[in-house]
Amino acid sequence: MDILTQVLQDLVSVRAVILIFVGALIGLIFGTIPGLTATMGVAILLPITFTFPPAEGILLLIGVYVGGISGGLVAATLLGIPGTPSSVATTFDAYPMAKKGEPLRALSIGIVASLIGGIVGFIILVTAAPIIANFAVQLTPFEYTSLIFLALGLISVLSAGNVIKGITSGFIGLTVALIGFAPIDGSSRFTFEITNLSAGVELLPLMMGLFAIGIILISIQEKPIGTKLALKVKGLGISIKEFTSNSWNILRSSLIGVGFGILPGMGSGVSNLVAYAQAQQASKRPESFGKGNPEGIYSAESSNNAAIGGALIPLLALGIPGDTVTAMLLGGFVVHGIQPGPLLLSQNPDIVYVVFVAFLIAIFVVFIMQLFGIRIFVRILQIPKNYLYSILIVLAVVGAYSNGNNMFDIYIMLAFGAVGYFLMKNSYPLAPLILGFVLGPLFEQYLRRALMNAENGYLEFFTRPISATLILITLAIIVFTFYKEITRTKKTTT
Repeated sequence: MDILTQVLQDLVSVRAVILIFVGALIGLIFGTIPGLTATMGVAILLPITFTFPPAEGILLLIGVYVGGISGGLVAATLLGIPGTPSSVATTFDAYPMAKKGEPLRALSIGIVASLIGGIVGFIILVTAAPIIANFAVQLTPFEYTSLIFLALGLISVLSAGNVIKGITSGFIGLTVALIGFAPIDGSSRFTFEITNLSAGVELLPLMMGLFAIGIILISIQEKPIGTKLALKVKGLGISIKEFTSNSWNILRSSLIGVGFGILPGMGSGVSNLVAYAQAQQASKRPESFGKGNPEGIYSAESSNNAAIGGALIPLLALGIPGDTVTAMLLGGFVVHGIQPGPLLLSQNPDIVYVVFVAFLIAIFVVFIMQLFGIRIFVRILQIPKNYLYSILIVLAVVGAYSNGNNMFDIYIMLAFGAVGYFLMKNSYPLAPLILGFVLGPLFEQYLRRALMNAENGYLEFFTRPISATLILITLAIIVFTFYKEITRTKKTTT
């Protein structure tokens, strides 16, 4: 308590608050602009922190991290383009709600959900970091494979309304994920002797193509609806009844965010899609998802912010980064002479408390900044479309190129812009494609590792309690989804 009290006294100083504020502001900018990410923001500011004392450097980087994840909400809502991979699921309902003339309400829902998700992530980070991290590190490739199989099984849930098209979209994502060198044995697949495809297709150019270019092409062909923007709302535009009815949705999604944040390699980019699928599965109106249902926004934004707390758990307790941003943070810790891991809490408890308190302060700083900027953000929708789309195309090209300073990424973006246009034009959902693309490589990697260590081949997945339970849950979800789809089809035909 003495150490915590001292840390709190140090962090209420003007300099400390300014560092968190500056970091959060830079993170929001990087998260808001399509093509820039929280990872890029941390990477750019990391060398600057070398001249700071360790605690101050951590304050700045944590601010960038929280701001970057939260900032993706703005572009996802107003433009239909996820500012970061963690906001992909946010676009599915926030953008349709904005197109209906309620951008302020969509942003308000996202901001509140981000705050609650961040608080849940903070509480679990502080209270259960060592316990949860130790449990996660004990999982074998068999449990990881089954867990990812469960997440892939949610493709059927995301396909509600047209399972065939949804599964087709998911298989497209899985197929694209196979491009490049295979894990473990390093064999080349589907590269067509193109050197630039050897490392596979990067997520950022694919995402910019599907959402930025694809949505722009669709929007150009659409006739203006002339919807009047609801720019005057009381308070946050969210009723207590609506918030209360979504309380379980927010809590469940936040716990999913923390859970996937803890697992190395997943983080908020996966958690927001899984939480969205779970919200759709549990909803009384699953058919309204993708059409401006607030439940989808609550689930996506609460999960991706909760995942920050989850990703920090293995970083601090085990020295294992939970996602790409915490991998950058790990480098920052090491440069400052701090080695995250089991001994960190006993040897450098002050640094651990700095991370805790900085994370909590950053959550509220970002909330206040978004709250004051919300009415400025919506002015983007009042920019003439010819100017707005030109700016977006430039940002998409810059974002795709900056991913690896490679012109080939721009070609990939344009190719997937055409793919996204075709899929959206023919009512194929994009969520299964993204989920398949993100989880495909992880599934293959852990499956191969598991089979290399298996004594009984595939049967070993069913002899391990956790693995068997996850597989059975996945099969139950798939069967139940198909049953509901068949029942719905029979009702519409009779």
